Amino acid sequence: MTNPILKRVAVRKYTSEKVDSEAVDRMIAAFQAAPCGMHETDVMQLTVVEDDQLLQQIERATDNACYDAPLLFVINVKKDRRFGQRDASCAAENIMIEATSLDLGSIYTMSGATGLNAVPELQEQISSPGYETCVIVAVGHSAEFPTEDRSHRYHVIRK
Repeated sequence: MTNPILKRVAVRKYTSEKVDSEAVDRMIAAFQAAPCGMHETDVMQLTVVEDDQLLQQIERATDNACYDAPLLFVINVKKDRRFGQRDASCAAENIMIEATSLDLGSIYTMSGATGLNAVPELQEQISSPGYETCVIVAVGHSAEFPTEDRSHRYHVIRK
């Protein structure tokens, strides 16, 4: 299977190897290409976390919800905006598909976002005032290779 949409799986274990800058740039470009509701591009922002000290702080605040990944894409949205959470989910999927195309593992974590939002002093480092973290995409070189068959997970009705 070569299609990154079909190949993508949740990875919860990463090597300590850093993700190279070109790959990070490609995932940022994938984020930028995400759709947004009603052309409200000011509803969402991205913080890319590569700094080891900040990664450790986030792991502690989120009770290891980011699985010690060496790279985090923290997607923040304006509070109480109609499309922010939907836009963030679309952007997260773009990042994860691009990560897969680069042979990197990733996982979408909302519990990490909840944990991060509960620590105001850390949240201030991650987002602008008026924003909160909606989702974190943890990315890195996979230390596990899940192989579950996901071809029939959901009920599909065709008419």
